Amino acid sequence: MSLLGRRFTAQHLTGPRASSAPGAVETLLAVQSQDHHGAKWSLGQRVENATEASIQEAFDDGRILRTHLLRPTWHYVTPEDIGWLLRLTSPRVQRLNGTMYRQQELDAATLSRAADLIAEAVRGHRYLTRAELGAKLTERGIPAEKVRLAYLVMNAELEGLICSGPMRGRQHTYALLEERAWGPRYLENDEALAEIAYRFFRGHGPATLEHLVWWSGLKVADARAGIAMARPRLGNETINGESYYFSPDADLVGDCSGAFLIPE
Repeated sequence: MSLLGRRFTAQHLTGPRASSAPGAVETLLAVQSQDHHGAKWSLGQRVENATEASIQEAFDDGRILRTHLLRPTWHYVTPEDIGWLLRLTSPRVQRLNGTMYRQQELDAATLSRAADLIAEAVRGHRYLTRAELGAKLTERGIPAEKVRLAYLVMNAELEGLICSGPMRGRQHTYALLEERAWGPRYLENDEALAEIAYRFFRGHGPATLEHLVWWSGLKVADARAGIAMARPRLGNETINGESYYFSPDADLVGDCSGAFLIPE
């Protein structure tokens, strides 16, 4: 099978589909979901007998969560994986956000106070939209609108306080993470690096170190260390002089002939 065909099979685009939307997210570890509707379509392509309603139900029920991690953009993730992925990747995203925080005059004290107020506002399963959170912050003396509000809310996500709640019509809401994710796993740094490397190559391989760095937002040294620790669980082939990693248990039966309309 071609390299592309093997990747399509690993991602459930060909061969056996995932049995559920949360199962597809678990395989892929994190699914970019800046565009919620496009991301649902992406999952639907990978799930047996999927419907828009079944995927939306999994999202509204909290079996799929949406938050900022890996890079400064939203991703779908399972409740089991959200804790360790945030702990591993949010510090780097926070550093990347530093320029915008300074432009919006958001110092550490303001970010911390706003995050606490946001968490308190949604405590007790009180699901609020971004605009409603902005109103709450403004009432407490923290101006919050447009870009400033977006970064105040993102900070609360990156700090592991809030994540997605159920949709309210066409509007997204936010929820307290500890009330939405039941028993998330937390891994020490080396364990998390090994896990992200293994899970990426299992769900996207065969792929290279550079692919892992681009996808995860990790530093090259950290990605390389993760691969080294995950190496006993990975297969490896050299193709055109580059090392490609993958799950040795991958079911390579897919057919990538024809056209595939895949959301970005």
